[in-house]
Amino acid sequence: MDISIPDAAATAAMESVLEEAQSVGTRKVEDDSGEVERFRHQVDEFTAKADELEQRVNEVGQFYSSKKHMNNVKAVSLKDKDGEKQIASIKKPQDPVRREAASAKRMQELMRLFSTILRQITQHKWAWPFMEPVDVEGLGLHDYYEVIDKPMDFGTIKNQMEAKDGSGYKNVREICTDVRLVFKNAMIYNDEKSDVHVMAKTLLARFEEKWLQLLPKVIEEETRRKEEEAEASSDLQIAQETATAKLVRDISNEVLEFPELIVIYCHLLCTNTLMHVFQGGFNGASGAHSSQPHSKREMRNSP
Repeated sequence: MDISIPDAAATAAMESVLEEAQSVGTRKVEDDSGEVERFRHQVDEFTAKADELEQRVNEVGQFYSSKKHMNNVKAVSLKDKDGEKQIASIKKPQDPVRREAASAKRMQELMRLFSTILRQITQHKWAWPFMEPVDVEGLGLHDYYEVIDKPMDFGTIKNQMEAKDGSGYKNVREICTDVRLVFKNAMIYNDEKSDVHVMAKTLLARFEEKWLQLLPKVIEEETRRKEEEAEASSDLQIAQETATAKLVRDISNEVLEFPELIVIYCHLLCTNTLMHVFQGGFNGASGAHSSQPHSKREMRNSP
């Protein structure tokens, strides 16, 4: 069988053509590598976005799993274009700072009224034994602290009422408790027939009489404060549910953008596949180029 073998010049020309083709392919690969890198960056953004959405969905799930039902906020449909209007229509919570300031102002008024009562008691002619702390050492009352757990006097009460460092009384009931303690300590430690015991018992009765006159206002304020605290808790719940409903809507809108990102991702996969094929083709051509002449030389030199 006659086999035609190209001469050296033809072989050299073939090698030159293959080398030129490989050079053109390499430049094409280098030109496309920048575009591939951009696609990879977009895929990284896509992955990060998916992770962020997953975290936000988990937050929504945790919020609603802790609640059996929603009482204050109507569910916002993910497909409802008026969802934002529904959220905006929810009553805004009252400013907690302003609410607390108003409550503190009302409590100050009660404190002022209580100060009037306290002044009437302390100005009584029998009030002098209770104006200062008991002089335990001076009076030789060595067992006083064994009998009395918490000493109290009107001087200490006055200082607490005037304290500006936040350590003072928070409400009038705390003052009332200490006023009673002044008289009860005296009645506990002193004999029932002693002057101090009689004076304390008389002043305590007078104090309770005046306290009953102020008590309705105190109860009214306490009731109002409880209602405001309940409202504040409800406002906080409304704010959380509103924010969660908005988060659900935002997640839905962002999920709608994912198809475009998925197309980019698929484009990248296809591009990478073509790049591998393209590079593999030139590697194969190079291999064929190196092996074919060698094989022909062997054939030429074979007997």
